[in-house]
Amino acid sequence: MHFATEFWLTRLCFQRALGGIYLIAFLIAANQFIPLLGARGLQPVRLFVRHVPFRRAPSLFYINCSDWFITAMIWCGIGLSCFTLTGFSESFGLGMSMLTWALLWIIYLSLLNVGQTFYGFGWETMLAESGFLAIFLGSSDTRPPVIVMWLIVWVLFRTMFGAGMIKVRADPCWRDLTCLFYHYETQPLPNPLSWYLHHAPRWFHKAGVLFNHFTELIVPWFYFAPPPLCYWAGAITILFQITLILSGNLSWLNYITIVLCIPCFDDHFLGRVLSLPHSLPAHLTVSHAILVSFVAAIVLALSWRPARNLFSRRQLMNASFEPLHLVNTYGAFGAVTRERLEVVIEGTDAEFADASAEWREYEFKGKPGDVNRPPCIVSPYHWKLDWQMWFAAMSPPDLHPWFFALVQRLLEGEQKILRLFAHSPFPDAPPKFIRAGWYRYQFTKPGERAWWMRTYVAEYLPPMTLRNGSTELRQPS
Repeated sequence: MHFATEFWLTRLCFQRALGGIYLIAFLIAANQFIPLLGARGLQPVRLFVRHVPFRRAPSLFYINCSDWFITAMIWCGIGLSCFTLTGFSESFGLGMSMLTWALLWIIYLSLLNVGQTFYGFGWETMLAESGFLAIFLGSSDTRPPVIVMWLIVWVLFRTMFGAGMIKVRADPCWRDLTCLFYHYETQPLPNPLSWYLHHAPRWFHKAGVLFNHFTELIVPWFYFAPPPLCYWAGAITILFQITLILSGNLSWLNYITIVLCIPCFDDHFLGRVLSLPHSLPAHLTVSHAILVSFVAAIVLALSWRPARNLFSRRQLMNASFEPLHLVNTYGAFGAVTRERLEVVIEGTDAEFADASAEWREYEFKGKPGDVNRPPCIVSPYHWKLDWQMWFAAMSPPDLHPWFFALVQRLLEGEQKILRLFAHSPFPDAPPKFIRAGWYRYQFTKPGERAWWMRTYVAEYLPPMTLRNGSTELRQPS
């Protein structure tokens, strides 16, 4: 990549692709934000804005945090995403383009900053950072600002190199090449191919770790090289992301990383591949050039801490250093769990939670439950509650306050929460007691009929019931 290169087609592809990512993110919010974070959610926004000052988490929802207003903003985001995806946002001049992308960024930043546990994922801040830069890319009648393309590549570099550095520092299995012995089985949401990859030969797993290190630690330095080196670096990264998409469900992390690879390819390359005609505008307007220079100066100034973090012995993973999430640090799977623990939630409508009670399981849409059900294919969608259940299984429930809110909503029969499950085992009336068990899940061996085998480990949560409108622990008599 070099300053003499043109990026008209590059910008076109990047804007359409990023509009698609925004659309996915807002559709996820439309389905899940209110059940998880609405007035009767597990972590209500109204409580968050009451205790956290605006300067720490700027959001539109400090103005109004009602469910209808949040829903209206999400649907505005969906409409604006479609506007960019179709390209109409770039057809009405620079002002309309900047306004559209700015509104998308403001709305999604507002969701992110009040999303708490359920929006604490690296790809959420990747979208916020990339969406901010997209504001300044310009419309179809303006020359693409090359410096913004470089800043997008800087996001890609931190994403990939940060992931590589956190791996070799944090977990010895990345250094002895054994992490993939466990990863396919223990990742948050395996897919059907994960079962087959888990049973691949050990040399295959070790080769996969070596490819991971090559792609994350060596290839990123060539994003900044002139063609054709930057083409090869972008292509290898895209290939790597496709292997991750095929091997598991990591929401839209891999998809937005592929989008960030687009600036590695200039018009000379894309013109030959896509065979798309284009007419290149003569120059940037003076005001656009000044604004882009100002933004670049801000991003470079804010890059000091994330850049230093990349080489720190105490490297942070998926961290932001300021509330607008303009320049962040990224990383994934710094540590790989060696066994898969799952929390299985059960309910009973018996009068007493004793040995005679019949307990029925709640089945999630994505995470493992029924051992005969095949792993899901959900990426680039994101079942946020399923992911949090994966984290919850790693530690006691006291460290996950939202889990108690979930139990209460199940005891109340809250329909918005029940829609996040595959089905309700109590369709007519809510259960009288809820409990949760800790289970160890393992992939079955070839030739066995089920997908999983599970072993009971311990009680995760004793039976709970409603008393006077609140949940209290209640041991069976």
